[in-house]
Amino acid sequence: MRDARPDSSLPFMKMHGAGNDFVIIDSRGRRPVTTAALAAALGDRHRGVGFDQLAEIRDGEGADFTLDFWNSDGSRAGACGNASRCVADHVMAGLGRDSVTFTTERGTLVAVRRSDGLVSVNMGAPILDWRAVPLAREVDTLRLPVTGDPAAVGMGNPHCVFFVPDAEAVDLARDGAAMEHHPLFPEATNVEYASVTGPDRLRMRVWERGAGITLACGSGACATAVAAHRRGLTGRQVTLDLDGGTLEIDWREDGVWMTGPTAHVFDGWLSPAFLAAHA
Repeated sequence: MRDARPDSSLPFMKMHGAGNDFVIIDSRGRRPVTTAALAAALGDRHRGVGFDQLAEIRDGEGADFTLDFWNSDGSRAGACGNASRCVADHVMAGLGRDSVTFTTERGTLVAVRRSDGLVSVNMGAPILDWRAVPLAREVDTLRLPVTGDPAAVGMGNPHCVFFVPDAEAVDLARDGAAMEHHPLFPEATNVEYASVTGPDRLRMRVWERGAGITLACGSGACATAVAAHRRGLTGRQVTLDLDGGTLEIDWREDGVWMTGPTAHVFDGWLSPAFLAAHA
């Protein structure tokens, strides 16, 4: 293994929240570096690093920092709850604090570290108006005119939530991929399948827009909890068991709070040759 790190190499972190994994690039104090080509190259699990989403930290404007999100196919993501929690955990540790504010396309958000070590983020109010999700035409977001009777919820990105008898039995690769580009969703959609497993508890699996099957999705967990409460299936505080771990959702008056674990896996450096090839 090479120890020398040229000045032109680019440092990054690998983190995950409940198995939802991220490359994180800290660009505070300099110009942003991520492009669609670089994100897609890094997202390749064989030729790059591999991730569900990439988060780039930028200097904050009226907040501690700003976050930009990219999917593994190189497309932009408007929100990423688990990446937000992971970055917040990293920044809080560096600042010696238990709370931070940051800006995304959703506006200014707040994250806190709880006494049990888990990190919570306020993902903002859910988007329930069809125009803002967005959908292609006026429909009831609680009952979409789609086979399977899903609900639509926006959390800074669009979500289509199906409630099924057994989420384990869903062919996620087939059904999620087919639904991602449904004509009702002009910007494509994340797709969640959830089943009620107990009082205020759901089993959820997810197909993410621009990433495919992932072990967890924070904004998807928020959207699913909101849809479940609106359907009368749960209260406003919901525990969701995902393929990669468990997330807690609390739909409060000030927004949808999501809580879960974070993990810093390793630090690395992107070589000058890799960066040059994918500029």
